[in-house]
Amino acid sequence: MTAAQLDAAPRGEAAHVFPLPHAAGAVSVVRRRIRQILTDWNLAADTAEDVLLVASELLTNAIVHALPPATLSLSRSDVDRCGAVRVEVTDTGPAAAGLPTSALDPDEHGRGLAIVTALATRCGVHVHPGGTSRWAELQVVP
Repeated sequence: MTAAQLDAAPRGEAAHVFPLPHAAGAVSVVRRRIRQILTDWNLAADTAEDVLLVASELLTNAIVHALPPATLSLSRSDVDRCGAVRVEVTDTGPAAAGLPTSALDPDEHGRGLAIVTALATRCGVHVHPGGTSRWAELQVVP
């Protein structure tokens, strides 16, 4: 299996795709939409909170570090009694100009992808001609 096949989104039972507004407060708006979807999927509360945290980190990363537009894809797959929720954020690539690393408060920035890695069963980055996709899969316990 190639790296591209491993990175491919699962063809799940349910999928939602929506644009990420590139504006202050956008993550809060999208989190509310995600929360409703996770409620509809009847996920356990702790799993839903983990998915929301991962989504928030990936979305914030796209707003702070990438060029718009960005899109969030949220999908759920259930295969052989094992389930997963996949969060994928695609943007058009890194912003050309940003704050120098020294200007960022280390207490407020820089831990997002470590949080994603800690919570996800699998995660990765796929760079393609249209930009960059960062994804994470979280296991769903039936």
